[in-house]
Order: sequence, then structure tokens, then C-alpha cells
Amino acid sequence: MNIYEKLTAIQVKLKAPKGQENKFGGYKYRSCEDILESVKPLLSENKVTMFITDKIELIGDRFYIKATVTLINMETPEEQIQTTAYAREEAVKKGMDSSQLTGATSSYARKYALNAIFAIDDTKDSDDDRGQKHFCEKCGKQITRDTAVKSWKICKHKLCKDCQPTIEGSAN
Repeated sequence: MNIYEKLTAIQVKLKAPKGQENKFGGYKYRSCEDILESVKPLLSENKVTMFITDKIELIGDRFYIKATVTLINMETPEEQIQTTAYAREEAVKKGMDSSQLTGATSSYARKYALNAIFAIDDTKDSDDDRGQKHFCEKCGKQITRDTAVKSWKICKHKLCKDCQPTIEGSAN
């Protein structure tokens, strides 16, 4: 099989479940590591090897991580396929030093390069719990996902609008 036939075989068989959960946002997601764990046996089965490289690029006044995924047909090494994805580093991220920030940005860029080459769609999946019901932690009233996410950003709790703190910090 040529590299394109092998890639298609991998894409058809690949199941990369969303193994991570954002408890505060109420959704599941897949990480770069989840994709790698799922794809490695298929690469071996199809005699394809893969390399992922990162490069830091300055675009305008912002730094970006450029992740490149290269697939190589082990039976015919001159057959290769590449894809790239970019992720922008935040200037500052609370709770992270610069090496952690670069690492997180690298993981993000790599995930999207892997999504591209293996045709992984990050839209709503059957295991996506965006349809899950959310409830106010204080009064128990059902709230929308958007309200739950917004209140988490404000006060680190899922609260209805009536129970959310005011701008001054006191509860309604």
C-alpha cells in the first residue's frame, strides 16, 4: 500500500475517545496524549512511523508554536505526508511559568495537527456532554451551560444568575 492508502486505513480505524473532562465547563475533550495513545497501534499495524516537531515562530508581535506531524511509509520511506498547525502563546497565563506556557501551547498545536492529518472532527460527538443539564450549586435551580461556564469564570462555582456574586463580591 502507498502512504495515502495506509493513512486512509488508519483514519477509518482510529477511535480517539474524549478521555479528559473539564468538570467546570461541563464537557469532555481529547488531549494530544489521547490521540497518540489511540493511533500508535494503528501506525505499527500499517507500517507507518510518525514524527512530531515544534518550531517557535514570531508572527507580528506574538509568538506561535508551529507543530508539524510527518507520517512516513516504513516500506517506502520516501513516501511522506506532513501537516502543520499553529497555536499562539498567551503573553501571560496565571499560575504558569514560561516553560509551562510553551508546553501547553505546544500540546494544543500538536493536537490540532494530529486532528488534521487523521481527520478527527472536534465537533459534537456522541460522548460530548454539552447537552448535559447543569444546576446551581447554591439553590439547585437548572441553569444553561453558558451560565454555568460564565459563573465558573467569575467565582469558581456553577451558580444561577440570582446566586452569582455581584461585581463588588457580595452575593445577591
